[in-house]
Amino acid sequence: MPIAERNATTGWDGDLAHGHGTVTGASGGLGDLPVTWASRTERSDGKTSPEELIAAAHASCFSMALAHGLTQAGTAPEHLDVSAKVTLDERDGAPTVTRSELTVSGRVPGIDQSAFEQAAADAGKDCPVSRALSGLEIAVNARLQ
Repeated sequence: MPIAERNATTGWDGDLAHGHGTVTGASGGLGDLPVTWASRTERSDGKTSPEELIAAAHASCFSMALAHGLTQAGTAPEHLDVSAKVTLDERDGAPTVTRSELTVSGRVPGIDQSAFEQAAADAGKDCPVSRALSGLEIAVNARLQ
């Protein structure tokens, strides 16, 4: 039996270039999020994209995995800031998500920069989203505050 299953739906109207859609998470936590091709490749104009949603998933999952790893090591974090930048590029003639770059800063009493960098590097093993994205280049930049 799975630990969890979550659902989202998208309704789409029109063609790719001029159409638009709405992404809705079943939990209600996301609200209705408008999405367009232009929000993926040009300007967001207040709309989201699958890549932004992947970045949100990666940043939130990674922050949980890092907090867990630090706590298990006896150095619970006071605060972590994690951002993710997901890249959409062309591969083999098709748009492809190619990279996720995580930037992490944190206040963690009792460790030094080197230990924080190691904890951040190790967090990918415990982050289900990092594992799901294992075919991508994943970079982690960690800075202890």
